[in-house]
Amino acid sequence: MVERETMEFDVVIVGAGPAGLSCAIRLAQQAQEKQQELMICVVEKGSEVGAHILSGAVFETKALDELIPDWAAKGAPVTTKVTGDDIYLFKNETNATKLPHLVVPKTFRNDGNYIVSMGNVCRWLAEQAEQLGVEIFPGFSAHSLIVEEQQVKGIITGDMGLDRDGQPKDSYMPGMELRAKYTVFAEGCRGHLGKQLIAEFKLDKDASPQHYGIGFKEIWQVDPSKHKEGLVVHGTGWPLDNDTHGGSFMYHAENNQVVVGLIIDLNYTNPHLSPFDEFQRMKHHNTFASVLEGGERIAYGARAIAKGGFHSLPKMHFPGGLLIGCDAGTLNFAKIKGNHTAMKSGMLAADAIIEALSQESAPSDLVSFADKFKASWLYDELYQSRNFGPAMHKLGRIMGGAYNMIDQNIFSGSLPFTIKDEHQDHAQLKLASESQTISYPKPDGKLSFDKLSSVFLSNTNHEEVQPCHLQLKDSDIPIKVNLAKFDEPAQRYCPAGVYEVNENEQGEKQFVINSQNCIHCKTCDIKDPSQNITWVTPEGAGGPNYPNM
Repeated sequence: MVERETMEFDVVIVGAGPAGLSCAIRLAQQAQEKQQELMICVVEKGSEVGAHILSGAVFETKALDELIPDWAAKGAPVTTKVTGDDIYLFKNETNATKLPHLVVPKTFRNDGNYIVSMGNVCRWLAEQAEQLGVEIFPGFSAHSLIVEEQQVKGIITGDMGLDRDGQPKDSYMPGMELRAKYTVFAEGCRGHLGKQLIAEFKLDKDASPQHYGIGFKEIWQVDPSKHKEGLVVHGTGWPLDNDTHGGSFMYHAENNQVVVGLIIDLNYTNPHLSPFDEFQRMKHHNTFASVLEGGERIAYGARAIAKGGFHSLPKMHFPGGLLIGCDAGTLNFAKIKGNHTAMKSGMLAADAIIEALSQESAPSDLVSFADKFKASWLYDELYQSRNFGPAMHKLGRIMGGAYNMIDQNIFSGSLPFTIKDEHQDHAQLKLASESQTISYPKPDGKLSFDKLSSVFLSNTNHEEVQPCHLQLKDSDIPIKVNLAKFDEPAQRYCPAGVYEVNENEQGEKQFVINSQNCIHCKTCDIKDPSQNITWVTPEGAGGPNYPNM
């Protein structure tokens, strides 16, 4: 039995993203107002706050206006106002049509929004939280739950200094028990503890399956003559075929930098599809190439996105804690935005906790959160866009887009229909033998690149000698099942070259996991057709170190 140091707090928050930090700030603000002493701790697995944050990001300030009304005076890195919105339908590798705003859902319009680095916004939010007395511990992964008497009592941080077999090395340091009256889980999309909580407390029994996309993002330094600060470009269609949903984006940020990316829904059916290579191919379209040519790619990253929306929301409260932000799936895919919604969910969590702690006997299950959520603009916004994703999945790009334009622009999301998608993303792959193979062009090293040079730009690093954090339930499945049926799609859906199929000297196929490359996107945990891969936290501070994403 490992002896662990124990620390007691009123509230422990897992994850220093927009949801977790907004919760911490709101808690500290209210405690200050009530002259109440409140011990708040935020644990963050990244080496620093913002190291693992990856978001587009066109930012709506609605929640920030409520949380810190004088954010501009306090120096928030929210300065590049959107000056224009262009939306394209890409027909093929050369043709694109700019769509009039009249035929585009109004949720895509960005008047009053800002182009930001969400990593830098989170770094600034962390400063605001610390000034209010919140303790933030970067470099500590929340490894496991403390559940006693069917109630969450806190978390245990990951052990440091274990060898590949999980045995202590000379540098061994056991993880700590961080106990709290309430624990808030804000790990982002497909949080590994959130996944356990959903299963343990059956939080999703009344919800549709969660749906996901994988989002790629690069930052480019471009020729000043091609830069139009504040311009937002969105696209749909090519390089994705009619059976594959998603969309492209290009945002002209400050300092002659352009953000370019592609989101691909993870319900795609062709196991030969490589999301990474679709993104690299996309940049050769003149709409992007005309801006990027002659520029320098300075950052790369990828992250899964929870995009199921309203119908896929689990119950967010359970004995001892709350599930918030993208850990629960509060992103509004009709807007392609999840930061303001994550922040609001964190603020509502704080309100429920403060109210509970002021009672003589604090309840273990914060059922009041559900009432606060239902009475908020967050609920209204997600409800109004409830059919957006399912309509695209069920009706296709053209008919689904037409439905969404009518629903959003004319009826503001109030058409009396409910469209649900009850299919699991991982179960959508067709057999490789029944699917069209895809021949991707070789990267040219100017606009398109390979996976390894891309991972290098993500500054990804892990302690080399440690247990593999990509765990197989059955080590035979990748070759015997996934390779045989689906040509082992992990080789292609992973955006970081983590998974390979090699031959040994006897000519036998072997499944190789290069866990050192992992950028913590969680795609493997989501898309593996056998649901055989479980992503768990590696040692704290491991993973990408995004400087400006």
